[in-house]
Amino acid sequence: MRRNDPELVITLERRYGFCASHLYRRREWSEEENQRVFGKCSREPGHGHNYRLYVAVSGAVDPETGFLVDLAALDRLVDETVVERLDHRHLNEAIEDFRESGRLPTSENLVAWIYRELRERLPDGVTLTRLRLEEADDLAAELRIGSVHRV
Repeated sequence: MRRNDPELVITLERRYGFCASHLYRRREWSEEENQRVFGKCSREPGHGHNYRLYVAVSGAVDPETGFLVDLAALDRLVDETVVERLDHRHLNEAIEDFRESGRLPTSENLVAWIYRELRERLPDGVTLTRLRLEEADDLAAELRIGSVHRV
């Protein structure tokens, strides 16, 4: 499909939400060490958040539709790939990567996991440029795709 003004790159941001719980605890550490490093977040069975995920994509605008991306298709992709897999789940168990690797589902690790899940699935001509995952009003992790090296 022919794009209008290919030198113009537009960024579009869409927000999604999901509720999930997680636990910060190393099984191989003592109770005291877990408490010292993770504080209240180490208390079993864990705690939950109402996450807000911002997905920013960039590309050229289609001159026929005026859109950068089909929002319904983007919504389906994010819902199927991320939201449905995480919503109302315990992240330590819901995501094999956290269950098997021993990595904790911190906002930092979770936004990197979301990037790996979405990056190759976007429509042609659309680039994932930024992800922001807010776990609380005062805490968020942001991944700017141009700065990705070892995710």
